[in-house]
Amino acid sequence: MAPYTGLTMIRYAITSRALYPGSEQKKQAALIAESSRWIAEGINFIQLREKDLPAAEQAHLARKILRTIAFSSSPTKLLINSRPDIALATGAHGVHLTSSPDELTPAQIRTLYAVADQEPPFITISCHTLAEVQLACQNMVDAILFSPVFEKPLPDSRPIPGQGLNQLQAACSIASPTPVYALGGVTLQNASSCLAVGAAGIAGIRLFQFAAAAK
Repeated sequence: MAPYTGLTMIRYAITSRALYPGSEQKKQAALIAESSRWIAEGINFIQLREKDLPAAEQAHLARKILRTIAFSSSPTKLLINSRPDIALATGAHGVHLTSSPDELTPAQIRTLYAVADQEPPFITISCHTLAEVQLACQNMVDAILFSPVFEKPLPDSRPIPGQGLNQLQAACSIASPTPVYALGGVTLQNASSCLAVGAAGIAGIRLFQFAAAAK
C-alpha cells in the first residue's frame, strides 16, 4: 500500500539540548555537534526546538547549523519551532508550527517570507487528532508530524499512550498527498511499520541521538 521504503524514508530530527550533560554552554555545543553529524548523514530536516532560549541564542544556534549545511552542500533543511521571525532573520529554510490557534497560519508565514524577498518556506505542523490533520491540509502545510503513534515513555511521570498504527494510517489517508511523518515512540525497529501504513518518514527527539550513539 505505502509508496515509501527505507530508502525513500524522510528523517526529521528534533533538537533538545536538555538531553546532553553539563553546563548550558556544553549543552549548546553538544547540540551543534549532534546537528553536524545529522547533516553529514543526510538527515532531511532538523527542527530547532529550544523554545526556552532567548531569541538571540536561538538565532545563534540556527546560524551555526546553517553554516554547516552550507559548507557541506547538504540537502538538510533547518526549520525553527514556532518562530518565523527567527527563521527569517537567520535565513532558515522554514518553520514548524503547533496546532495552537495562537500560531500564525502557513499563509501568513509565506506572506512574511515573500515580503522579505526570501525563498518560500517549508512549513510543518504537529497534529494529534484527525480533525487537526484535516485543518492542516486545508491550510496547505508542506508536511504533518502526527503523534504520538506509539507509547511515549516519560522520565518523571506515566507514559503517554500511543494512538496506534490504525490512527496513523487514517491520518495519512486524510492528509494525502501531503506527507505525514510519524512521531512519538518511533524507533528504527518500528519505523517500517509506520511506512507500511502510509507514513512518508519518521520524526523524533531522542530517536536520532540514540541512533547515532549506537553506531
